[in-house]
Amino acid sequence: MTANDTPVLRVAGRPVGRYVTRPELASRLSPRPYLHPVTTLAGTAVTELSPADHPHHLGVGVAVPDVEGHNFWGGRTYVRDQGPTELDNHGAQRHTAFQLRDPDGFVEELRWVAAGGELLRERRTVAAIELADTAWALDFTFSLTNVTDRPLSIGSPATNGRPGAAYGGFFWRARKEERAPDVFTADTEGEPEAHGRRAPWLALAGSTWTLVFAGATERTRRDPWFVRTAEYPGVGSSLAHTERVPIATGDTLVRRVVTVVADGRLDRHGAAALVRKAVSR
Repeated sequence: MTANDTPVLRVAGRPVGRYVTRPELASRLSPRPYLHPVTTLAGTAVTELSPADHPHHLGVGVAVPDVEGHNFWGGRTYVRDQGPTELDNHGAQRHTAFQLRDPDGFVEELRWVAAGGELLRERRTVAAIELADTAWALDFTFSLTNVTDRPLSIGSPATNGRPGAAYGGFFWRARKEERAPDVFTADTEGEPEAHGRRAPWLALAGSTWTLVFAGATERTRRDPWFVRTAEYPGVGSSLAHTERVPIATGDTLVRRVVTVVADGRLDRHGAAALVRKAVSR
């Protein structure tokens, strides 16, 4: 890969994220662009790439397990009344071009393709925002347009019969440490309380770092959070929590998630203050 395939995001001149546009990955991993490593301003990595527990987890990006039966998440597909099943149904997200590219962000065009051709066209807007000496924010927007001549729908293992597994959409595979990270919102604490719930923001706190995720639009805030800490550290915003999400021909689905990346362990007050600052920028 060349430097043109791997732009580096910078905040105040410091590198904080590497974006890989054309990864060389097996089809089973649903190849797609991703950010990794993402770091705090002090240089602590807060993402993982293809960990042993889930090789298809690729740092930060957009992954959807079911677009009209095509797997854009990677790994096995959850089949109703059958469970996780190996299927030859994996799609890929293909980088087309950068519409804009600066040291602190970019606008990218992508094609979501599977057997039979292109299903979705995406515009992805990513920006790195300086917040403080010890914190910055990743502003991540994706817009998915149905470019076929028929309606499409997005599903998840939950909509296909697996309760509690409504993953799919924006997803951040976080740094795995000896001790599982803490997770909290403004009024809850712990994975069982935070998972599958709606909240304006949600924080994941590791040994020396904190990530605070926030839906930055009213529509994004309606999506519940998908949270894992005990099995592995990961947070996503669930597109299809209880029902499949339809996208008519020519229609566009848009979501925007802003993530504060901070050195140190933030408390509720600190997390809320930085989120307010990040979302208002």
